[in-house]
Amino acid sequence: MIPTILLTGKNGQVGSELVSLLRTLGEVIAPDRCELDLRDPDNIRRVVRNVRPQLVVNAAAYTAVDAAEADEENAYAINANAPAVLAEESKRIGAVIVHYSTDYVFDGSKTTPYEESDPAAPINIYGKTKLAGEQAIRKSGVSHLIFRTAWVYATRGRNFLLTILKLATEREELKIVNDQIGAPTWSCEIAQTTAQILAQVIERGSAASIFFSGTYHMTAAGETTWYEFARAILEEASRMSQRIPWFAAATGGRPLITRCIMPITTDEYRTAASRPAYSVLSNWLLTRTFGAKMQDWRTQLRLGFATQREVL
Repeated sequence: MIPTILLTGKNGQVGSELVSLLRTLGEVIAPDRCELDLRDPDNIRRVVRNVRPQLVVNAAAYTAVDAAEADEENAYAINANAPAVLAEESKRIGAVIVHYSTDYVFDGSKTTPYEESDPAAPINIYGKTKLAGEQAIRKSGVSHLIFRTAWVYATRGRNFLLTILKLATEREELKIVNDQIGAPTWSCEIAQTTAQILAQVIERGSAASIFFSGTYHMTAAGETTWYEFARAILEEASRMSQRIPWFAAATGGRPLITRCIMPITTDEYRTAASRPAYSVLSNWLLTRTFGAKMQDWRTQLRLGFATQREVL
Protein backbone atom coordinates (compact mmCIF):
# COMPACT_ATOMS: atom_id res chain seq x y z
CA MET A 1 0.00 0.00 0.00
CA ILE A 2 1.28 3.45 -0.91
CA PRO A 3 1.44 5.48 2.33
CA THR A 4 -0.05 8.93 2.75
CA ILE A 5 2.55 11.34 4.15
CA LEU A 6 1.63 14.57 5.92
CA LEU A 7 4.52 17.04 5.65
CA THR A 8 4.72 20.26 7.64
CA GLY A 9 7.15 23.08 6.85
CA LYS A 10 7.21 22.52 3.10
CA ASN A 11 8.71 25.97 2.49
CA GLY A 12 11.51 25.59 5.02
CA GLN A 13 15.13 24.63 4.49
CA VAL A 14 14.63 20.89 4.99
CA GLY A 15 10.94 20.73 4.13
CA SER A 16 11.42 22.20 0.67
CA GLU A 17 13.95 19.46 -0.10
CA LEU A 18 11.68 16.75 1.29
CA VAL A 19 8.65 17.54 -0.90
CA SER A 20 9.96 15.86 -4.05
CA LEU A 21 11.90 13.13 -2.23
CA LEU A 22 8.91 11.99 -0.20
CA ARG A 23 6.79 11.80 -3.37
CA THR A 24 8.92 8.82 -4.42
CA LEU A 25 7.71 7.05 -1.26
CA GLY A 26 4.02 7.89 -1.15
CA GLU A 27 1.28 10.46 -1.57
CA VAL A 28 2.45 13.72 -0.01
CA ILE A 29 0.03 16.17 1.56
CA ALA A 30 1.91 19.37 2.37
CA PRO A 31 -0.33 22.15 3.68
CA ASP A 32 1.01 25.69 3.88
CA ARG A 33 0.77 27.98 6.90
CA CYS A 34 -2.69 29.18 5.91
CA GLU A 35 -3.99 25.61 5.91
CA LEU A 36 -2.05 24.37 8.94
CA ASP A 37 -1.34 26.82 11.76
CA LEU A 38 0.97 25.06 14.19
CA ARG A 39 0.07 27.55 16.89
CA ASP A 40 -3.53 26.25 16.83
CA PRO A 41 -3.96 22.78 18.37
CA ASP A 42 -7.52 22.42 17.04
CA ASN A 43 -6.33 23.21 13.53
CA ILE A 44 -3.59 20.58 13.84
CA ARG A 45 -6.05 17.94 15.02
CA ARG A 46 -8.49 18.76 12.22
CA VAL A 47 -5.82 18.46 9.51
CA VAL A 48 -4.43 15.15 10.82
CA ARG A 49 -7.91 13.66 11.17
CA ASN A 50 -8.88 14.74 7.66
CA VAL A 51 -5.69 13.46 6.01
CA ARG A 52 -5.29 10.30 8.15
CA PRO A 53 -1.64 9.81 7.14
CA GLN A 54 0.50 6.77 7.80
CA LEU A 55 3.53 9.06 8.17
CA VAL A 56 3.74 12.54 9.68
CA VAL A 57 6.98 14.39 8.86
CA ASN A 58 7.30 17.52 10.97
CA ALA A 59 9.89 19.71 9.27
CA ALA A 60 8.42 22.94 10.64
CA ALA A 61 10.03 24.78 13.53
CA TYR A 62 10.60 28.14 15.16
CA THR A 63 14.33 28.51 14.42
CA ALA A 64 15.06 32.17 15.21
CA VAL A 65 17.36 31.39 18.15
CA ASP A 66 17.86 34.95 19.38
CA ALA A 67 14.28 36.06 18.75
CA ALA A 68 13.02 33.14 20.83
CA GLU A 69 14.47 34.73 23.97
CA ALA A 70 11.81 37.47 23.76
CA ASP A 71 9.17 35.42 21.93
CA GLU A 72 8.99 32.41 24.21
CA GLU A 73 5.25 31.89 23.78
CA ASN A 74 5.39 31.38 20.01
CA ALA A 75 8.60 29.34 20.24
CA TYR A 76 6.96 26.93 22.69
CA ALA A 77 3.74 26.81 20.66
CA ILE A 78 5.54 25.72 17.48
CA ASN A 79 8.49 23.75 18.86
CA ALA A 80 6.86 22.03 21.83
CA ASN A 81 3.06 22.17 21.80
CA ALA A 82 2.61 21.46 18.08
CA PRO A 83 4.79 18.31 18.12
CA ALA A 84 2.86 17.16 21.20
CA VAL A 85 -0.46 17.43 19.36
CA LEU A 86 0.95 15.86 16.19
CA ALA A 87 2.27 12.96 18.27
CA GLU A 88 -1.02 12.53 20.11
CA GLU A 89 -3.00 12.47 16.87
CA SER A 90 -0.47 10.19 15.18
CA LYS A 91 -0.70 7.76 18.07
CA ARG A 92 -4.51 7.78 17.82
CA ILE A 93 -4.51 6.74 14.15
CA GLY A 94 -1.44 4.50 14.26
CA ALA A 95 0.83 6.79 12.24
CA VAL A 96 4.60 7.17 12.59
CA ILE A 97 5.93 10.65 13.30
CA VAL A 98 9.26 11.99 12.06
CA HIS A 99 10.51 15.08 13.88
CA TYR A 100 13.65 17.22 13.66
CA SER A 101 15.42 18.49 16.75
CA THR A 102 18.72 20.23 17.40
CA ASP A 103 22.21 20.12 18.86
CA TYR A 104 21.13 23.04 21.06
CA VAL A 105 19.44 20.62 23.47
CA PHE A 106 22.96 20.20 24.91
CA ASP A 107 24.89 22.72 27.01
CA GLY A 108 28.19 22.43 25.12
CA SER A 109 30.28 21.39 28.11
CA LYS A 110 31.65 18.24 26.43
CA THR A 111 34.73 18.17 24.22
CA THR A 112 33.84 14.95 22.37
CA PRO A 113 30.79 14.32 20.16
CA TYR A 114 27.49 14.03 21.98
CA GLU A 115 25.73 10.66 21.99
CA GLU A 116 21.96 10.31 22.03
CA SER A 117 22.14 9.07 25.62
CA ASP A 118 23.98 12.12 26.93
CA PRO A 119 21.86 14.25 29.27
CA ALA A 120 20.19 17.24 27.64
CA ALA A 121 20.67 20.63 29.31
CA PRO A 122 19.77 23.46 26.91
CA ILE A 123 21.10 26.94 27.70
CA ASN A 124 18.67 29.01 25.62
CA ILE A 125 14.92 29.22 25.03
CA TYR A 126 15.16 27.72 21.55
CA GLY A 127 16.94 24.63 22.90
CA LYS A 128 14.47 24.33 25.77
CA THR A 129 11.47 24.44 23.40
CA LYS A 130 13.01 21.84 21.09
CA LEU A 131 13.77 19.54 24.02
CA ALA A 132 10.18 19.94 25.24
CA GLY A 133 8.98 18.86 21.78
CA GLU A 134 11.17 15.76 21.91
CA GLN A 135 9.92 14.86 25.38
CA ALA A 136 6.26 15.28 24.38
CA ILE A 137 6.70 12.92 21.43
CA ARG A 138 8.34 10.25 23.56
CA LYS A 139 5.75 10.62 26.31
CA SER A 140 2.88 10.11 23.84
CA GLY A 141 3.98 6.55 23.11
CA VAL A 142 3.76 7.09 19.35
CA SER A 143 6.18 5.29 17.01
CA HIS A 144 8.68 8.01 16.18
CA LEU A 145 11.96 8.98 14.60
CA ILE A 146 13.51 12.08 16.14
CA PHE A 147 16.48 13.35 14.15
CA ARG A 148 18.74 15.86 15.87
CA THR A 149 20.65 17.94 13.40
CA ALA A 150 22.88 21.02 13.63
CA TRP A 151 24.00 24.26 12.02
CA VAL A 152 21.60 23.71 9.11
CA TYR A 153 22.05 25.84 6.00
CA ALA A 154 20.54 25.98 2.53
CA THR A 155 20.22 28.20 -0.51
CA ARG A 156 16.94 29.56 0.82
CA GLY A 157 15.58 30.87 4.09
CA ARG A 158 17.68 32.52 6.80
CA ASN A 159 20.97 30.85 7.66
CA PHE A 160 24.69 31.39 8.11
CA LEU A 161 25.57 30.64 4.48
CA LEU A 162 23.28 33.33 3.10
CA THR A 163 24.23 35.80 5.83
CA ILE A 164 27.94 35.47 5.03
CA LEU A 165 27.34 35.91 1.30
CA LYS A 166 25.33 39.08 1.92
CA LEU A 167 27.89 40.52 4.33
CA ALA A 168 30.69 39.70 1.91
CA THR A 169 29.17 42.16 -0.59
CA GLU A 170 29.06 44.93 2.03
CA ARG A 171 32.26 44.70 4.08
CA GLU A 172 35.93 44.26 3.28
CA GLU A 173 36.51 42.73 6.71
CA LEU A 174 34.32 40.25 8.58
CA LYS A 175 34.64 39.31 12.25
CA ILE A 176 33.43 35.77 12.92
CA VAL A 177 33.25 33.74 16.13
CA ASN A 178 36.01 31.13 16.36
CA ASP A 179 35.33 29.45 19.72
CA GLN A 180 32.03 27.69 19.00
CA ILE A 181 32.46 24.25 17.45
CA GLY A 182 29.86 22.32 15.47
CA ALA A 183 29.11 20.52 12.21
CA PRO A 184 27.47 22.62 9.45
CA THR A 185 24.92 20.43 7.68
CA TRP A 186 23.42 21.05 4.24
CA SER A 187 19.62 20.75 4.21
CA CYS A 188 19.51 18.52 1.16
CA GLU A 189 21.81 15.99 2.89
CA ILE A 190 19.35 15.84 5.79
CA ALA A 191 16.40 15.39 3.43
CA GLN A 192 18.11 12.70 1.35
CA THR A 193 19.16 10.73 4.42
CA THR A 194 15.66 11.01 5.87
CA ALA A 195 14.13 9.70 2.64
CA GLN A 196 16.55 6.76 2.56
CA ILE A 197 15.66 5.83 6.12
CA LEU A 198 11.92 6.16 5.56
CA ALA A 199 12.20 3.93 2.49
CA GLN A 200 13.61 1.22 4.78
CA VAL A 201 10.87 1.71 7.35
CA ILE A 202 8.10 1.57 4.72
CA GLU A 203 9.58 -1.49 3.05
CA ARG A 204 9.79 -3.42 6.31
CA GLY A 205 6.24 -2.60 7.41
CA SER A 206 4.60 -1.50 10.62
CA ALA A 207 6.70 -3.72 12.87
CA ALA A 208 9.83 -1.90 11.69
CA SER A 209 8.52 1.47 12.84
CA ILE A 210 8.26 0.16 16.39
CA PHE A 211 11.68 -1.47 16.24
CA PHE A 212 13.40 1.66 14.87
CA SER A 213 11.49 4.09 17.09
CA GLY A 214 13.86 6.45 18.89
CA THR A 215 16.18 9.46 18.74
CA TYR A 216 19.10 9.67 16.30
CA HIS A 217 21.75 12.24 15.50
CA MET A 218 21.87 13.31 11.86
CA THR A 219 24.61 15.83 11.13
CA ALA A 220 27.57 16.26 8.85
CA ALA A 221 30.68 14.39 9.91
CA GLY A 222 33.69 16.29 11.20
CA GLU A 223 33.71 19.58 13.05
CA THR A 224 34.64 23.22 12.55
CA THR A 225 34.05 26.72 13.88
CA TRP A 226 31.87 29.51 12.49
CA TYR A 227 35.09 31.29 11.48
CA GLU A 228 36.43 28.35 9.48
CA PHE A 229 32.99 27.76 8.00
CA ALA A 230 32.84 31.36 6.80
CA ARG A 231 36.27 31.02 5.19
CA ALA A 232 35.15 27.85 3.38
CA ILE A 233 31.94 29.52 2.18
CA LEU A 234 33.81 32.42 0.61
CA GLU A 235 36.34 30.05 -0.96
CA GLU A 236 33.53 28.17 -2.71
CA ALA A 237 31.67 31.39 -3.51
CA SER A 238 34.68 32.77 -5.37
CA ARG A 239 33.99 30.19 -8.09
CA MET A 240 30.27 30.92 -8.41
CA SER A 241 28.56 32.82 -11.22
CA GLN A 242 25.97 35.54 -10.70
CA ARG A 243 23.92 33.68 -13.32
CA ILE A 244 23.00 31.16 -10.61
CA PRO A 245 19.62 32.43 -9.37
CA TRP A 246 20.02 31.62 -5.67
CA PHE A 247 23.55 33.05 -5.59
CA ALA A 248 22.45 36.23 -7.33
CA ALA A 249 19.61 36.56 -4.83
CA ALA A 250 21.96 36.03 -1.88
CA THR A 251 24.45 38.64 -3.08
CA GLY A 252 21.94 41.00 -4.66
CA GLY A 253 23.93 40.63 -7.86
CA ARG A 254 26.84 42.47 -6.24
CA PRO A 255 30.50 41.33 -6.21
CA LEU A 256 32.12 39.88 -3.10
CA ILE A 257 34.43 42.52 -1.58
CA THR A 258 35.56 40.82 1.64
CA ARG A 259 39.34 40.58 1.76
CA CYS A 260 39.87 39.57 5.38
CA ILE A 261 38.06 37.43 7.95
CA MET A 262 39.08 38.02 11.56
CA PRO A 263 38.50 35.36 14.26
CA ILE A 264 36.85 36.67 17.43
CA THR A 265 35.55 35.15 20.67
CA THR A 266 31.96 34.64 21.75
CA ASP A 267 32.47 37.34 24.38
CA GLU A 268 33.31 39.79 21.60
CA TYR A 269 30.04 39.03 19.77
CA ARG A 270 27.19 39.19 22.24
CA THR A 271 23.82 37.72 21.24
CA ALA A 272 20.47 37.54 23.01
CA ALA A 273 20.71 33.74 23.30
CA SER A 274 23.67 31.83 24.69
CA ARG A 275 25.21 29.22 22.38
CA PRO A 276 26.91 25.96 23.37
CA ALA A 277 30.68 26.15 22.92
CA TYR A 278 30.77 22.58 21.59
CA SER A 279 27.78 20.90 19.97
CA VAL A 280 29.19 18.21 17.69
CA LEU A 281 26.93 15.17 17.52
CA SER A 282 27.92 11.54 16.96
CA ASN A 283 26.14 9.80 14.07
CA TRP A 284 27.26 6.33 15.19
CA LEU A 285 23.77 5.13 16.13
CA LEU A 286 22.28 6.38 12.85
CA THR A 287 24.90 4.50 10.85
CA ARG A 288 24.63 1.32 12.90
CA THR A 289 20.84 1.23 12.72
CA PHE A 290 20.17 2.36 9.15
CA GLY A 291 23.53 2.15 7.40
CA ALA A 292 23.28 5.89 6.73
CA LYS A 293 26.58 7.77 6.50
CA MET A 294 26.64 11.55 6.40
CA GLN A 295 29.50 13.18 4.49
CA ASP A 296 31.87 15.51 6.32
CA TRP A 297 30.86 19.17 6.47
CA ARG A 298 33.52 20.38 4.01
CA THR A 299 32.56 17.79 1.40
CA GLN A 300 28.88 18.68 1.79
CA LEU A 301 29.66 22.35 1.24
CA ARG A 302 31.88 21.67 -1.77
CA LEU A 303 29.41 19.28 -3.42
CA GLY A 304 26.52 21.58 -2.62
CA PHE A 305 28.12 24.50 -4.43
CA ALA A 306 29.24 22.22 -7.29
CA THR A 307 25.70 20.88 -7.73
CA GLN A 308 24.34 24.41 -7.91
CA ARG A 309 26.95 25.37 -10.53
CA GLU A 310 25.94 22.38 -12.63
CA VAL A 311 22.37 23.65 -12.83
CA LEU A 312 23.55 25.91 -15.65
